[in-house]
Amino acid sequence: MIIMKTDASETDITRVVAVVEECGLRAAVIRGEYQTVIGPVGDERLLDFDRLATMPGVKEAARVEAPYKLISREYARFFGEPGAHRTVAIRNVHIGNGEPVIIAGPCAVESREQIMRIAEGVKRAGGHILRGGVFKPRSSVHAFQGRGAQGPAGAEEALSWLKEAGDAFDMPTVTEVRGESMVELVARYVDLMHIGARNMYDQDLLADVARQGKPVLLKRHFGASIEELLSFSEYIAAEGNKDLILCERGIVPVGKGKSYTRYTLDLAAIPVIHEETYLPVLVDPSHGTGRQDLVFDMSCAATAAGADGLMIEAHYNPAEALVDGPQMVTPDELKEIVDACRAIYQLRTNVARTRRQ
Repeated sequence: MIIMKTDASETDITRVVAVVEECGLRAAVIRGEYQTVIGPVGDERLLDFDRLATMPGVKEAARVEAPYKLISREYARFFGEPGAHRTVAIRNVHIGNGEPVIIAGPCAVESREQIMRIAEGVKRAGGHILRGGVFKPRSSVHAFQGRGAQGPAGAEEALSWLKEAGDAFDMPTVTEVRGESMVELVARYVDLMHIGARNMYDQDLLADVARQGKPVLLKRHFGASIEELLSFSEYIAAEGNKDLILCERGIVPVGKGKSYTRYTLDLAAIPVIHEETYLPVLVDPSHGTGRQDLVFDMSCAATAAGADGLMIEAHYNPAEALVDGPQMVTPDELKEIVDACRAIYQLRTNVARTRRQ
C-alpha cells in the first residue's frame, strides 16, 4: 500500500496513481478523514516501490503480505480504530454495528401468495431482511431449480413478487445471483445481492456483481479455507465495492459426519475472520446443519461467537416447501430464535464491557 502524507495534494495523489497505472496495475484510492491510502491491484512485482516511496506527498510505500489487503485490518488501520467493524447499510437496516441482523425467508420463491405470507411471518417474528431464492443451484438437474430456471420472464416474475413482499412489510430483500447473464436483472429488484457458496470462486461473477453498486453477501464455499474466502472477497473490494458481508455456511464434514448434519458449521471462523478483516460476518445455520432441530442452538452459538447476523430459512409450512423443507423453521420458531439471540447479544456486550474496564 502507498500511504500518503496528511498534507498530500490532489496532484501528488494523481501522480502516484499514474505511476501505478503505467506499470499495468489499477489503483484503489481510499480516502479517510485525515489520510489517503492507495492500494495497487494486480501483479505488484511490476512496481518500483523505492520510486513510489520517494514521490512527493508519499509518506510510506509498504508491502502487505496478506493476499486480501483491501479488506484487511492492516489496510484499514489508517482510517479509524483498529478494532472497529464496517457497517453495511441495506436500506434502513445496518449490519455490523449492533444487535444481530436476521435475514429470513424461504429457500425458493414459489408463488406470490407464498412469499407474501412468509414475509408477514418473518416481519412478525422480528426479522429484518427478507430472503427468497429465485435461482436455485442444485446438485441434481432433475431437482427444482427455482422460478429463474424458466428463463428471464420467470425470473423477473419471481423477483417482482419478492420485491412486492419486501415493500409491503418494509424489509429490504436479498436473493442469490446464479450467473452473469442475470446480474443486471437481479440488481434492478433486490437490495442485497447474494453470491452463493457454489459461485464463490467465479471471479467474473464476483466482479460483475460488485460493479452494480449494491451491497454484496458472499458465502463461503463448503470446501474453502478461510483464507480463500477472504482472498475471493478481495475481487469484490478491488472493484471499489466494500459494502461486503461475509457468510459462514458450513464446510464438508469428515468421516461419517454427513450422516448427522448436512455440513459442519465452522463457528470458530467468526472470530478468526473478525481478526483478519473489518467486514461483517453472518452465519447460515440452516444450510450449515440441514436440520430444523439444530437451527435454534446453532443460531445461539453463532451469536455468542460474535456473528453480526444470521441467515435462516423460514416457511409457514416447511412440509409444503419444494426445496429444503427439513431445515426450515416456522415464524413462531424464528421468533424464539430472534428473542434468544437478542438476549445473548446483550449478555455478550455486557461481558465485553466489563472486560474492557
